[in-house]
Amino acid sequence: MSLAQRTITSTAWNLAANAVRLMAALVRSILLARWLPVDVFGIYGFAVAVVNLSAVFVSFGMGAAFLHRAPQTEDEEEAAAVHFTLKLAFTLLWAVVLVGYALVATKGANRTALLVLTATTGGVELAETGRLILTRRVVHRRLAMLDLLSAFSATLLALGLAWTGGGLWALLAVDLIVSIVPLLALYVWRPVWRPRLMWSVPVVRYYLEFGRFVALGNALNIALEHLDDLWTGIYLGETPLAFYSRAWAFARYPRHIIADPLTAVTAGTFSELKGDRLRLSQAFFRVSALLVRGGFFLAGLLYLLAPEFIYLAIGEKWLPMMAAFRLMLVYALLVTLDKTVTKLFAAVGRPEPMVQVRLLQLGVLVLGLLILGPRLETAGVALAVDMMAVLGMAVFFRLVGSHVDLSIPRLFAAPSLALITALLLGSAATAFPGLAGPSWQSGLAKLAAFTGIYWVLLALLEYAQLRDMVLFVIAHLRAQERRTAAAQLTGDSAQ
Repeated sequence: MSLAQRTITSTAWNLAANAVRLMAALVRSILLARWLPVDVFGIYGFAVAVVNLSAVFVSFGMGAAFLHRAPQTEDEEEAAAVHFTLKLAFTLLWAVVLVGYALVATKGANRTALLVLTATTGGVELAETGRLILTRRVVHRRLAMLDLLSAFSATLLALGLAWTGGGLWALLAVDLIVSIVPLLALYVWRPVWRPRLMWSVPVVRYYLEFGRFVALGNALNIALEHLDDLWTGIYLGETPLAFYSRAWAFARYPRHIIADPLTAVTAGTFSELKGDRLRLSQAFFRVSALLVRGGFFLAGLLYLLAPEFIYLAIGEKWLPMMAAFRLMLVYALLVTLDKTVTKLFAAVGRPEPMVQVRLLQLGVLVLGLLILGPRLETAGVALAVDMMAVLGMAVFFRLVGSHVDLSIPRLFAAPSLALITALLLGSAATAFPGLAGPSWQSGLAKLAAFTGIYWVLLALLEYAQLRDMVLFVIAHLRAQERRTAAAQLTGDSAQ
């Protein structure tokens, strides 16, 4: 298949699998929030922050180096073996340090969470080589099926443990499944690649030289994602961290629904197009346009339905997270574009701008936490994160002009107008008698009003652009069908 066909097919697989996976994850998240004590989420959230912050250098940017097409990685087998060797060494060194910290500095449930998450994160890191091979080939069917299997297995195990009083283990069970299933699916059952160790000085040097810029950018990115959790847990306590972490978890759903399936494919696509500015610009705009239009819709809808969602779905005990949840939707929306931009810089072999922007964002985040956190608590933390995200995207979009041609008004103007109009009129829908206060009736009224207004207005403003994007996808899907039919005909003739 052509690159466009592989990209569209992979995206279709990811979108389909992601929709089912997210439905399972949403059900799991809602039921766990209802069944488990609030403080359990605080213990788990703090351990996740510590593990993710400390594990940032395990990858050392080598994944981006593997995906980046260079002479040192043209031999995929050799490149994969050296990548796995380095990952294994880095993972073992990190695990020894973190296990030592857990045994010396923590106790009880906190120690349990840290030890289990260290083991599961190590498994996820070692499975990365197999995932990268499929990503590099822009072939995502197995990855999509793998995500589905992990989601369903984790949901069944976690809910079973929660129902029987498993407490913290109900949350840790998800990480156990997410680490074990990929190792089995990528390396054991019909393996994508058989793990082996190899050392090549030129390839190792390339990985480490390329990766040092990406690693620093990734370290700063992880710090930006988890420093707020760490600060909240240390200075505000486990219960505020529980509210904040759940607000962030539910606010990320627009990112999971729209961004994850697309950004999983774009790394390989951007790498193949890095020498063709016109086609790279087209691909970058189409991906970004889909993220903005879909992300604005989902973030706006969740903002509007926040009272109904919290009150009716996860329970009144979570009402204190309302302000943080609504504020985190801004960050969740912008981080979808952030990932696309960073994949573009990595694909063209220029990770340096990521480091510069991340340093600027980190300074803004720390300042915001110190000023707003003590005064506004979790809402202040969320506001500090939003400020950091807005500044970062403003700088990023100034820098991408070196590699792609992009019109900011064309990207943002129409969906912004549709979002603001739909929010205003959707909020007014509850002014009718019987719709005041959070209820199923008010939720349905908001849903219908916001959805209809947003998409109708967007279609009126961008009919030609939306039509061209749909026709582009249909044309390449039909081309793939013709190619498949021709291949089957050739096989029948040979027989």
